[in-house]
Amino acid sequence: MLKFGCHLSIKEGYLGAAKRAYSYKALSYQYFPKNPRSLSVKSYDHEDAEACRNFCLEHAIESIAHTPYPTSLTAERDKKEAVIQSLKNDLEIAEACGSLGVVVHFGSLLHSGGQIDSYKLMIETLNAVLEGWMGSSRLLIENNAGVIGSIGTTLEELTQIRKLCERPEKIGFCLDTCHAFASALWTGDNWADLAEKGEKLGYFQELKAVHLNNCKYPMGEGKDRHANILHSSGHIKEHQFEELIHSPVLQHALFVLETPKDMGVTHQEEIKELKKRFGQS
Repeated sequence: MLKFGCHLSIKEGYLGAAKRAYSYKALSYQYFPKNPRSLSVKSYDHEDAEACRNFCLEHAIESIAHTPYPTSLTAERDKKEAVIQSLKNDLEIAEACGSLGVVVHFGSLLHSGGQIDSYKLMIETLNAVLEGWMGSSRLLIENNAGVIGSIGTTLEELTQIRKLCERPEKIGFCLDTCHAFASALWTGDNWADLAEKGEKLGYFQELKAVHLNNCKYPMGEGKDRHANILHSSGHIKEHQFEELIHSPVLQHALFVLETPKDMGVTHQEEIKELKKRFGQS
């Protein structure tokens, strides 16, 4: 059973987001565990989080959380400590809600250093966040959307960062299809080769979720602009999505939409279309 879902607001609480997913007939969803524009540590409602966990267990719904926008694994100086504490808080909330993990973007290139310094800072930050973490929720590193040669756009980088961390078992991955297309990691026509490489590197064995997004711009332009999967002007074609979605290496993953809701199709409608088109009634 393919686990289609979408990003949902927690304005009605964690339980409210889970109930909204159920009303959409979704088997997965994503949410911001707190204010998406702040790194502040949230004192969350433990009863609400527990109710969310129990509701999802009862209805076989799985979820992931997503870090706030200011989160950066290559943050320096004072911001680095704020990112560490915020990520610890995100993991605690995700664990309380029963989520598989917390999606965090691969770090960006440091202005004051090159790729090696950027990788080192990422590893330091990940180690600090995961030190002493005993929960089952993982940090899920997401691939970047830069042009070819940008940091965080290859499976080799993603898997190597994980291997070099002190707690690799607490780290997994989230594949964003728009980012992969924008960076030419996935050209739309090389999925078989990408799946084979990912298995050899151990990437898909640790993948927990897919951000299922079309791309408004042609392949390889490095632009992170999402489009709807079907009935859109996106550059990823329907048959290319079909090959990816039906790939054996992704059958365990959550497929979470981060597509526009103001382009004539709602997330609820899009989930229904995806189920119909890709084999679920």
